[in-house]
Amino acid sequence: MDGTGATDRGQEPPHAPLCYRHPDRETHIKCARCERPVCSDCMVSASVGFQCPDCVREGARTVREARTIGGARVRPTTAGGGAIVTKTLIGLNIAVWLLVLTAGDRVVERLMLIGHALVRGEPAGIVEGEWYRLFTAAFLHQEAWHIVFNMFGLWMLGPPLEAVLGRTRFLALYMVSAFGGSATSYLLAAENAGSLGASGAVFGLFGASIVVGHRLNADLRPLIALLVINLVITFLNVDRIDWRAHVGGLVVGAITAACLVHAPRAHRLVAQLIAITVIVVILVGVVLFRTAQLA
Repeated sequence: MDGTGATDRGQEPPHAPLCYRHPDRETHIKCARCERPVCSDCMVSASVGFQCPDCVREGARTVREARTIGGARVRPTTAGGGAIVTKTLIGLNIAVWLLVLTAGDRVVERLMLIGHALVRGEPAGIVEGEWYRLFTAAFLHQEAWHIVFNMFGLWMLGPPLEAVLGRTRFLALYMVSAFGGSATSYLLAAENAGSLGASGAVFGLFGASIVVGHRLNADLRPLIALLVINLVITFLNVDRIDWRAHVGGLVVGAITAACLVHAPRAHRLVAQLIAITVIVVILVGVVLFRTAQLA
């Protein structure tokens, strides 16, 4: 403007700031963190003002993800969802049971836990190198009542443990417990005694549930009472029930769970891997010792 009040036509009016992600859009909104201008499509509501997408992503990287005492991600509970490993294990047990009903004794003879015996005139058993029996026996059932009781126990104990430990750790717990029950039975039973069923693994879940419950300061009286009842039933029927697999699975499951939930947080995964490896190595040593005895 000159001295007479006329406007200087050569001077342009100031422009509004442009969005840093959309240079063709004017905006008067700034990111509360970096103060860069953001348009309405880019701004993200925050506790105070708005933030740009870059600052939101940066903030998400610095927030520690919620974890359970076992190191698992905290997963939202959805109707009908969750417990995928538990359901899969139940499905495998039922599938093998149906196979037994269809194919008969040959499946049982091939998969059951046995140290050393003649099966249809041929030497068979772990001594003969059939180590797979230590695991296949844990998925093998003949009587309907046997699989019903075991799968009911798995369904009751599995989902809570799977939620606390996570899918991978829970599966490791289940398989190591099954291995512990089979190795104990192989060590203490007669070499030609047969054993089958998921009871060793399920008792391992009993032991793990008590350890996890103690870690969470839960009321363990109902669970302990149920465990005592099952142990009493076991020792009152030693002629029909393999108490060795039950006790072995219980002890190994409890020890494995203790290693999982009491691992130091700073090096949790490494400590858990080392602990499970040590347990498996000890069980392998038990199997090798018993095999040397029988051989």
